[in-house]
Amino acid sequence: MIRFIQSKIKQLVWLFVLSLAVSFGNAQVRKYSNEFLAIGVGARSMALSKATVATVNDVTSGYWNPAGLAGLKKDYAVGLMHSEYFAGIAKYDYAAFATKIDDQSSVGFSYIRFGVDDIPNTIDLVDQNGNVNYDNITSFAAVDNAFILSYARSLPVEGLTIGGSAKVIYRKVGDFAQAWGFGLDAGAQYLYKKWHFGATLRDVTSTFNAWSYSLNQRTIEVFEQTNNEIPENGLEITLPRLILGAGRLFKVKKFGVQPEVNIDITSDGQRNTLIQSDPFSIDPYMGLELSWNEIVYLRSGLGNFQKIQAEVGSHKVTTFEPNIGIGLSFKGVSIDYALTDIGDNSVALYSNVFSLKIDFNKPK
Repeated sequence: MIRFIQSKIKQLVWLFVLSLAVSFGNAQVRKYSNEFLAIGVGARSMALSKATVATVNDVTSGYWNPAGLAGLKKDYAVGLMHSEYFAGIAKYDYAAFATKIDDQSSVGFSYIRFGVDDIPNTIDLVDQNGNVNYDNITSFAAVDNAFILSYARSLPVEGLTIGGSAKVIYRKVGDFAQAWGFGLDAGAQYLYKKWHFGATLRDVTSTFNAWSYSLNQRTIEVFEQTNNEIPENGLEITLPRLILGAGRLFKVKKFGVQPEVNIDITSDGQRNTLIQSDPFSIDPYMGLELSWNEIVYLRSGLGNFQKIQAEVGSHKVTTFEPNIGIGLSFKGVSIDYALTDIGDNSVALYSNVFSLKIDFNKPK
C-alpha cells in the first residue's frame, strides 16, 4: 500500500513538472509580480520600515520569517491588521493565527487580501450605434489573495531555529481574469551572544501564477478599437529574493533599545534601489524600537531608498521613506500604530496602519 501511494505521488509530481514545462513557453518573469506580498504586515514592522526579519517572534513571523514562530511566548496568538491606500480606494487586510505544537515547534496560518472594489466597467458605455448610456456602466473588483501555512522548529544547535511557508495565491479581476499561484518561503534565525541574526528566502523555487482570461466578443471588439493588447493565458513567474538581518536588544533596567538592519536582495533585474545592478539589486532598511517595561513602545525606521530626478536635466537625488509608530502591550494584548512617509521625504504616499495582536494560553 505504501509503495502504491509513493508511486502515485511520484506520478503527480511528474505531471506537475511536465505541465510547467509545457506552459513555460508562455511564461514571463515579472519584475513586480505578486508585489502585494511585499507590502508587509503588522504596524510594528511597518513602523520599523520592515526591518524585522532577525528579531520577529510573534504571529506575524509567518509572513516575515517563519522561523520566528518558534519564539511564541504563549500557546496561541492572533493577529489582525487593516490599512488603506490612495485615499481609501485600495484596502489591505491581514489576519493570522499561530499555535505551539510542542516546546520545539509551532505552526501558523496567515491570510492577506489587497483589493480595489467598485471599479467602473465602461465596456458597454457606448453601444454599437454610438449612443452613450450611463445605465450600462457596471462595476467589478480586482482582488489579490494569499493563503500562507507556516511551520517553525528549534534545532538541537543552541539558538538556531528554522521555518518554512507554503503559500497559495488567488488573484481575480472581475469576471475577466483569474490566476492561481503556488510558492515556498524558507527562513532561519540564530541567537548568538545577545545578537539576533535572521534570513528569509522568499519564493525559493520561484512562484508560478497561471493566468486565464474570459473575454466575451464585445470586450475583444472594444479592446481592438481602443488599440489595447488582448491578453492571453500564460504563466507569470516571481523570482526569489533574499532578506538578511541583524539586531540586538539592549536593556537598562526597565528600558529597552532594539536596533535592526536588513538588506533585501532581489534577483529579477535592476530596480530603483540604493544599490543597483543586473540581475541583483540591494535595498537596505533599518529600524529602532524603544520600550519601557515591555508595555510602551516607540518605533522609527528608514527605508525605500530611491534615486529620482527632481527636475528635467538635473542630477538624481536620493530619497527615502521615514516611518514612525507607537505600541501598547498589556496582558497579552498589543495595539500598534504606524505612520509612513513622515515629512513627505519620498514619492510614496502617506499611510496609516493599525494592527492588533492577542496572545493567550490554554485554559487550565
